[in-house]
Amino acid sequence: MRLVRAALLLGAALLPLAATAQPRPAATASAVKPIAFTERTLANGLRVYALRDTSTPNVAVQVWYDVGSKDDPKGRSGFAHMFEHLMFKATRNLVSEQMDRLTEDVGGYNNASTNDDYTNYYEVIPANHLQRLLFAEADRMAALVVEPKSFASERDVVKEELRQSTLARPYGKLFSTYLSAAAYTTHPYARSTIGSIENLEAASIDDVRAFHATYYRPDNAILVVSGNFDPAQLDRWVDQYFAGIARPAGAIPRVTVQEPARTRAVSYTVYEPNTPLPAVLMSWHVPADRSADIPALTVLNTILSTGESSRMYESLVYRDQLAQDASSFLDSKQGTGNLVAYAILAGGKTVDQGEAALKREIARFRDAPVSAAELAEAKNEILTAAIRSRETAEGKARILASSVIIDGDPRAADRQLAEIARVTAADVQRVARAYLRDDQSATIRYLPDSAKPAGRSGDTIAVAATVQTAPLTPPAQIAVVTPAPEGQRILPPPPGAPVTANLPQPVETRLANGLRVITVEKYDLPIATAYLVATGGEALDPAGRSGVSQLAADLMTKGTTTRSATEIARQIESLGASIGADAASEGGSVAVTVKSDQLAPAMTILADVAQHPVFAPQELERARAQQIDGVTVALKNPAQLAALVADRATFGASPYGAPGNGTPASLKAITRADVVGAYGRTWRPDQAALILVGDVTPAQAKTLAESQLGGWRAGGTAQTLPPPPALPAPRVVAVDMPGAGQAGVVVERPAIARADPRYYPLAVANTVLGGGFSSRINQEVRIKRGLAYGASSGVDAARTIGSVAARTQTKNPTAAEVVTLMTAEMAKMGSAPVPEAELATRKAVLVGNFGRGIETTDGVAGILGEYVLDGVSLGELQLYTRKVEAVTPAEVQAASAALLDPKAASIAVVGDAKQFIAPLRAAYPQVETIGETQLNLDSATLK
Repeated sequence: MRLVRAALLLGAALLPLAATAQPRPAATASAVKPIAFTERTLANGLRVYALRDTSTPNVAVQVWYDVGSKDDPKGRSGFAHMFEHLMFKATRNLVSEQMDRLTEDVGGYNNASTNDDYTNYYEVIPANHLQRLLFAEADRMAALVVEPKSFASERDVVKEELRQSTLARPYGKLFSTYLSAAAYTTHPYARSTIGSIENLEAASIDDVRAFHATYYRPDNAILVVSGNFDPAQLDRWVDQYFAGIARPAGAIPRVTVQEPARTRAVSYTVYEPNTPLPAVLMSWHVPADRSADIPALTVLNTILSTGESSRMYESLVYRDQLAQDASSFLDSKQGTGNLVAYAILAGGKTVDQGEAALKREIARFRDAPVSAAELAEAKNEILTAAIRSRETAEGKARILASSVIIDGDPRAADRQLAEIARVTAADVQRVARAYLRDDQSATIRYLPDSAKPAGRSGDTIAVAATVQTAPLTPPAQIAVVTPAPEGQRILPPPPGAPVTANLPQPVETRLANGLRVITVEKYDLPIATAYLVATGGEALDPAGRSGVSQLAADLMTKGTTTRSATEIARQIESLGASIGADAASEGGSVAVTVKSDQLAPAMTILADVAQHPVFAPQELERARAQQIDGVTVALKNPAQLAALVADRATFGASPYGAPGNGTPASLKAITRADVVGAYGRTWRPDQAALILVGDVTPAQAKTLAESQLGGWRAGGTAQTLPPPPALPAPRVVAVDMPGAGQAGVVVERPAIARADPRYYPLAVANTVLGGGFSSRINQEVRIKRGLAYGASSGVDAARTIGSVAARTQTKNPTAAEVVTLMTAEMAKMGSAPVPEAELATRKAVLVGNFGRGIETTDGVAGILGEYVLDGVSLGELQLYTRKVEAVTPAEVQAASAALLDPKAASIAVVGDAKQFIAPLRAAYPQVETIGETQLNLDSATLK
């Protein structure tokens, strides 16, 4: 799917200013080490980049092709993306889905994405499997097999992806199809990456073969290897597997169309179903990513919408309460890109108000220079985000590869960081005046179809007839590749000797007030995460007040006894950080990740937020309105609503069944006293832990904790979590959402607490069932039948109780079939032992996911935070892999029989019920049908 390259430089908000009002000077790009790499080009044109990092036991392999959705043939929009799916099928030597055997089944993973300008394929695997992945990538570059069965199946999968991302999701059409179509009149960027059902249907198998022959060639690709490898050995393997791939004689077709400058504003008004709140989006053309103006535009975009001190948040969301969500992004490309600003409006607000607000914020950049404080903050946020994006071998590989394909320069990202450090306020004003005038804008006003005036229709937003596309012009002769006969296939080479991972070692101490202080030292980058967790949370929410813990968490960062909400946002974001508080089913958290030299001032703000929130009435009303609007949007997504219905059906009247974010009714009933009570039930030092991970020593951590949190006191008696609730009988519930673009399906049943000795057998069993692409339900639902973009299952095991849920989204007519498939696989798990070979691959998935989770500071902090909240020993960090690998087939079968049996599960299906209710009722005569407007998530009966 489409990737926004600006995210490689921006990402989450983060970097430096002290807790005073004085702006801290912007950090320089020298704080980020340039990416160290070697490069060479083979005789066939393949460019090879190697980034060695011996601190990780993994290696990332990425192959990027210089072909994307802009290159889709005429009448075949979505073709490059559909082809991406087919690259995971068979080759001359690999059977279909073997890429998953070579990656996921050994503890790694693989995926791919399609962008306007490129298609990339990427894997992360244990380093001893590098040779096997090079063999596989070379084989699918040189000898992809395209046959009718897999072609038809994957085309169906892409249709489901389109329905899921574009038709079922609120605002899906706005971002997936309308944005690009409105932005371009000439360039093929006008076509969406996902395409259309009609264009997907029009594609033929001959088109696929021709596309591969035209674009999937070594001189149109780059290979990036990043991680733990021997450079000389890598060169030998690359030569062995890639050097022999022939370089075709013909030229590679290139899009040379230039989008003309927009000199007159364009505006569209559309009315769409499944639009809970009106929205407005505006876009302006920006130059290609290699332009010297992109650094200034990057800074502008950061000031505009990164964090709660950004201009859009402060004005549209916070001050004027016009928008439930307001943001922007810089989508720069090989050619003309866009700066996009949008607002999902708050309840009761109009698109006229939203459009006027967006125009006003853009005009501010043209009319006056940005302040020195804003400029410094933006640079610091960009710099810290750049550091975070380089925490893993995969992240570094992605940055370099994008620089090569988009800019033609592997050092482009480093160069842009250096240029960003030199951007001035005058530069920001200059680019705003050059590119962001009112007459250069394209506006989309996106309204619910219920708002359509009688007798009128909205505007049509379609790819303009003037957009220039070309038919596919393949080579004169295309060799049709067939699988090698059995016995003649070249098998992947064996793995090498395993590389041992260095597991983090937590060090714990305790303050006099009971606060646990947990430190993990990690010095590879100058970054640190502070993560404060406390037990309590949503399980203690009173009946009829669901969402109060989440509301209290949101308000913790919206004002303390010494800082206003605006001061908190400005001070933390000037440090290059963003602070976030959250509530979970059995706890709460406050977190910040920052450059390590800014950890002390960041901790000052985190400690203030945790200890001294004031819950001002005006802030409560503002947060309540935003949360109601957010819930309103979520309730129009079939998958999200199915999950909420399944929770209530599974856990009934207990707090575990209530929506964690609340409902419009429960949120309206919450008083300030309710919020203060929710905070007090969770946030006490004697039930909290401060976790510090990164460039910090245990001694420094304890000193910070003592100075900032040592004086924290809590009155009264700590509340304990309630015992496991009495559970209702399982239910089958169908929620009718007329016109829904897809059906959300969830099969959920109660499970066990995290400390239960059956946890590891259940975790392994769940991974067999639905953990990963090669899992059983994904095999049945997606791979064999093409009924969904994906199907999965997950275990949520907390301190008191847990759940297991299998879920997917599918077209409405196949919802009942999908339920049957998923429940059959759940039942099968307990009826027979899992074969040892399959079990080994699923254990590798768990171990690999865990290994990647501990690569980053916030990943380590998150895992330790879960251990604290779940009542698990910190020693689990060292024992996790051993415990997973010790699970036996008998233990998996026993856990499955007891904990995965679908007879104890509730089933929720949300979609256009007239298309699935008959077969669902035939399978489940007891099914309850509830209309979307009659559904009551505040009630255990759902009515």
